[in-house]
Amino acid sequence: MVEVGDSVIGQGAVRAGSPLPLGTRESEGGVNFSIFSRHAERVCLELFALPQDSVPIRTIELDRIINRTGDVWHVWVEGVKSGQLYAYRMDGPYNPSEGHRFNFKRLLLDPTATAISQMPVWDFAAAQGYERSASQLDLVASAVDNAGLMPKCIFDDEPFDWDGDRPPHRPWSETVIYELHVRGFTIHPTSGVACPGTYRGLIEKIPYLKELGVTAVELMPVQEFNEHSVVRINPVTGERLKNFWGYDPVVFFAPEGSYCSSEKLGRQKVEFKEMVRAFHSAGIEVILDVVFNHTAEGDELGPTICYRGIDNSIFYTLAGDKRHYKDSTGTGNTINANHPVVRNHIIAALQYWMVEMHVDGFRFDLASVLGRDGAGNLLPNAPLLERIAEDPILRDVKIIAEAWDAAGAYEVGSFSDKRWAEWNGRYRDDVRRFWRGDEGLLGLFASRICGSADIYAKSGKGPECSINLITCHDGFTLNDLVSYRYKHNEQNGENNADGTDDNYSDNYGAEGESDVDHIDAVRRRQIKNFILTLFVSRGVPMLLGGDEFCRTQGGNNNAYCQDNDISWIDWTKLERNSDIYHFTRAMVAFRAAHPVLRREEFYTNADIQWFAPAGGEPIWADNELKTVACLIHEDKQSGHDMFLMFNAGTETVAFSLPELAPGKHWRLVADTSQPGDGDLLAGRELPLQSKVYQLCSFSSAIALARPDELTHSR
Repeated sequence: MVEVGDSVIGQGAVRAGSPLPLGTRESEGGVNFSIFSRHAERVCLELFALPQDSVPIRTIELDRIINRTGDVWHVWVEGVKSGQLYAYRMDGPYNPSEGHRFNFKRLLLDPTATAISQMPVWDFAAAQGYERSASQLDLVASAVDNAGLMPKCIFDDEPFDWDGDRPPHRPWSETVIYELHVRGFTIHPTSGVACPGTYRGLIEKIPYLKELGVTAVELMPVQEFNEHSVVRINPVTGERLKNFWGYDPVVFFAPEGSYCSSEKLGRQKVEFKEMVRAFHSAGIEVILDVVFNHTAEGDELGPTICYRGIDNSIFYTLAGDKRHYKDSTGTGNTINANHPVVRNHIIAALQYWMVEMHVDGFRFDLASVLGRDGAGNLLPNAPLLERIAEDPILRDVKIIAEAWDAAGAYEVGSFSDKRWAEWNGRYRDDVRRFWRGDEGLLGLFASRICGSADIYAKSGKGPECSINLITCHDGFTLNDLVSYRYKHNEQNGENNADGTDDNYSDNYGAEGESDVDHIDAVRRRQIKNFILTLFVSRGVPMLLGGDEFCRTQGGNNNAYCQDNDISWIDWTKLERNSDIYHFTRAMVAFRAAHPVLRREEFYTNADIQWFAPAGGEPIWADNELKTVACLIHEDKQSGHDMFLMFNAGTETVAFSLPELAPGKHWRLVADTSQPGDGDLLAGRELPLQSKVYQLCSFSSAIALARPDELTHSR
């Protein structure tokens, strides 16, 4: 059944509809459908009964006169209910040399769909949009209809009771970010949750996260993606690999359906909202790792799923010949983010996640791409980045940039304006290299402790713009950082060629797991050194999920395709490495108790003094020095001076304690060389009678200046 224009043919009337808003909206007993395409010559809306159906129950062809306003096609359909499946077809020029790739045989997703159906195996090869011509020199539009292979959009208009939910609105100075993968965090059988691998599974872990002291979770991508896009085989197990991380979005508005515990169509939206509501109730913010720099459609050989079939030349940045795509992302295509239409689309997606889904912030994957024009050039004042920062709806959300891309941009310290925080990749590298014992790192390490003024001050940013991290999803876990000198990505099926070689890691005597006591001891000290450094540094600390109890990926530093024990968090390690967990939790609490460590301003010379171990100013130019200390002057809220000692050398070093005013004495509160709970942070302190403190190799320590009456009373 095909209906055109204003009609009452079939089930329910069809009217012209409205161009705004884009997407779907319930109205007057029906639903208004609206979609953008400038170059389409024919548009059909199809309604389906089941996700696997190849034949629609209703086809509505939109009239170019009645159902089009400018570049927007629209129609109102009576009687459409929540849960209805739908998709589009578009016809127009198939002329790759002009950037057009329309193919009426491809079923297309609505780019503003807020939920899509799930297929058991959505195989990109089967969904391919093009075929080689006889000459093998070009591609032609495939004549095979793919409707039965494609997921469908779900119109979902179910009400949700937010029960008075309000965002926590924590300032950066109170923020501790915890990066996690929704599935990987609870899918392991040891997680102990009733709904493993789901949004509900995360809800069950909220008490744990609250006890740890984190104030925000940063969720790896939850925008709908295709887990079956990886076609390689694990050479060790013989199993097909998967797109586990999800950095390959299909549409920008829809939450990932596979993370839902229910098979009911559209239920993923409800469960996502329930998760956000539960996090907010616990005082924890929800930050999404969003991918707006590319899509799952890949290069010119990739499948037509959505944007390519709607208006390829507008949504993507194309090469000079327009047959190929500029690739600033390493994925085959790049979104044309600063085209006004695409810009509005991205802003609308962000507003949706904030207003309708109540999320508190966004971390932008390969954010430098969003600052490029249609020719791929970096813009000095990128309209999209400015729009995100100044948008009145988004004004209170946290925005974090991964300030680099795969085309050579590296903008750490200079990314857009001061509304933007940034993943501080230089913090990660410099701190790793210092604790590994590399030469010439003393000054850089001190700057990272102080909030990286050398990186951010020149652009008018403060330390709150520095998201400090030692590890993240991309690279070694903290345990593997001190257990492997080299990456071990053989199971990714790329001959260990993928993943970075610049890990700045060490194994301290044995590659991988070891039962040698002295190797294990130095590794545990180093893990604690990294944790202590992270939480005494000005800026915003980010912890990778599971690092607080020595999660391992077996040396794999690029586990994007491993939906198995490599990526899943083994919760038995929480008990086996309880000393690391308790140390981490204590350091989170220590930071919260000492506001001087987290102020949103750089230290002045009156706030902090740096010392060589024997006293006096360090010789910063001496590249061989690997020990340093600093005195942070009295925190007016807690009333304590703080002395931090760092020894990245291989020998024990004597640190001279600064002289104190009469009536005060030094008390040791942390020493990473102390085994187990002997690191002291668990509510205990050790009076220091000597004026010198002996600090073991690869260790760090904290002493607080206490009034005599406190010293005597404890």
